[in-house]
Formats: sequence, structure tokens, C-alpha cells
Amino acid sequence: MNTRVDGRSPSELRPLSCIWDIAPHAVGSVLLRCGKTEVICAASVDETVPRWMKEQNVPGGWLTAEYSMLPASTPDRKPRDSSRGKVDGRSTEIQRLLGRSLRAVTDLTALGPRSFWIDCDVLAADGGTRTTAITGACLALRRAVERLQVAGRLGTDPLRTPVAAISVGLLDDQAILDLNYPEDRDAQVDMNVVMTGAGKIVEVQAGGEEHDFTREQFHELLSLAEKGIHQVLSFQESAWKSRPKAAELPPKAA
Repeated sequence: MNTRVDGRSPSELRPLSCIWDIAPHAVGSVLLRCGKTEVICAASVDETVPRWMKEQNVPGGWLTAEYSMLPASTPDRKPRDSSRGKVDGRSTEIQRLLGRSLRAVTDLTALGPRSFWIDCDVLAADGGTRTTAITGACLALRRAVERLQVAGRLGTDPLRTPVAAISVGLLDDQAILDLNYPEDRDAQVDMNVVMTGAGKIVEVQAGGEEHDFTREQFHELLSLAEKGIHQVLSFQESAWKSRPKAAELPPKAA
């Protein structure tokens, strides 16, 4: 496989772009686009911590995330979780991954006694929604931290390093980077990798789809993912440098 259906080479990312401050009532937000996948990531702040932290006298703050796919994000309408009365298993697994990924690079003690909520809502899904959400969530969190610092509400930057994610897989025995939906659907192996700006691994999710794979193939995929994440981290930094001037906090957060 020299080129893919969308014309990319096996090791080529889809185009990345973002719109800052997409949610006016959030402390920090972005709309992140990865090819045809679009995810709104918004950070909100509560000046309190979960009850279990108070009861156990845990210092600092808390950071958590939620994930959902909007009904029109897929060709066939996706029912809202509220209509089913519960969050589906996939969404639960992804939002836990989001929370773990962000907490891995955040000094919770430096947050102070407050909670950060990062909401990731998929506007359009074409594969890679969880990896796009992680990358966008990091930008939204960074924006929220900046605005709190500008407002004099937060001192030390709690973000130790950025975090980003990408998918890789085996399709027709070829290692490919950043799978779109048709590739993800047909892949022999699907793998999601989360890494920090320091080059350390936060999480690897890998599985064969009615196939198995070798240790050598695993390492090939991991190396390809690492190269891709370096590019995503470079995009993050470029997007950060081109952000608009930090506006005042929304009224409720002020």
C-alpha cells in the first residue's frame, strides 16, 4: 500500500486545525479538527473538590473529563445517553482514558482546592475521536489555566508537559498512521497511543480484530505512533502560539 483511499501515505497524518474559544461560557475551549473528525473540547472550573477529597484531607484539586458523541456526529443518528438512561460502555471507557491522560501531566496539588471539568463532544466522527479529544482537551485545559493565571486566580502552572494521542493500525499487513473510520473498521489491528511532550507513554490500547500480531509488528506500530505524536505535539505548540489574547473569564467563573 503506497497510498490510501484519501491519498495519504501510510505514515501521513490527516490535516489538523483548531478554533479557539469556541464555547464562550467555558474557561478554555477549542474546536479541534483532524481530517473530517471534529471535537469540541471545553474546560469548566468549580471552586470546590469532590467530597472524597475533603473526607480524606487530600491536598490540591481534581481534574476529570466527560466524552459524548452528538446525535448527528455519525451518518445514522446516535441516540443520546439520556434517552437510554445511562452512558454507554464505550463513552465511559473513553472519558476515563481522557481523565487519566490529563492527570498524568498535571500537578493536581498546584490546581488549588478546585475541580477542572473537561467536556469533549464529538461534532463529526470519522475515526480517531478519542485521540482527537485527548489532543484537544490538553489545549482547552492549557487555555483555562492561562485565563485563571491572567485573572490572578492561579499561580504556578500545573501542566508539567503537553499530552497528545494518535491511532495506528495494520491494514492489509501494512502499518498505517491516524486511521479514518473506513480504515479503523477494516483494520486487522487497531492501536491508540497516548504520550507526553517529554516522550513518555501514558497509555497504549491495542487489539487485533479477528487477527493476532507479532511483537515485531507491535513495536513497528508503537514507533510509527511516536513519530505521529511528535507531529501532533508540534501542531499543538503552533496552535498555542497563534492563540488570541486571553480574554476575561466568563461571568460565572469570574
